[in-house]
Amino acid sequence: MNAVAHPDARPDPHRPGVGAVLVSTWRVGTPERQRAAVEAIRTAWEGRAWPDPGLLSYSVLIGTDGDTLLHHSQWTEQQVYDDFVRTHRDDRNAEIDAAVPGIERVELRRYGPVHRSTARRATATGEPPGVVVIVEADFDGTGAGHREEWVDAVFTALDEDAAARPESGGISARFHLSVDGGRVLNYAEWESEQAHEEWQADDARSSEAWKRVHHHPALVGGRVRRYTPALRLGAGV
Repeated sequence: MNAVAHPDARPDPHRPGVGAVLVSTWRVGTPERQRAAVEAIRTAWEGRAWPDPGLLSYSVLIGTDGDTLLHHSQWTEQQVYDDFVRTHRDDRNAEIDAAVPGIERVELRRYGPVHRSTARRATATGEPPGVVVIVEADFDGTGAGHREEWVDAVFTALDEDAAARPESGGISARFHLSVDGGRVLNYAEWESEQAHEEWQADDARSSEAWKRVHHHPALVGGRVRRYTPALRLGAGV
């Protein structure tokens, strides 16, 4: 069976059987090349058989920066991804590169399944969220439990936000821990890019709860990027 595109381009957070999540970033340079690369990915995958039942879904998101693409794939286990790399990845990437030359493949990180998640509310219109915010937090890795402590601190701060500002525009968040011990990834859905920008600018970000998040002693760096879902592929029937 060949790959097929789903109407809802977002990864399904409730997909059963997910044992590994792979997240990678590409730089392509312009909004036009972002769209061209997404279509090249669609063509390369839909023209081939789905590589393995252990690949549960593959999603691509377009960066609001006009440059990047985020790739998010769900697997039953890490070994299935390694097998895919050996046997199926190169020909797909070669076709994509022929259609959109000069893609820079920046980074790939391996994560476990969802560590903690929250769903605050649905969008006001019932439509899919307008933007996905990807937060990557890096840790020094010298002590056990630092990442889990940090995630707990984020939830404490989010709970305070929800009590004080229930209409902030945040919809959901799910946290993954990297298998190398160095990073936490938060995949967060928001009603709009503007809603997230306004939340970031709010004075509440200087609360004691958020200070404990931003100044955790093991936190060594991080970044925040915004994306819109563009494509989700799965095995056809």
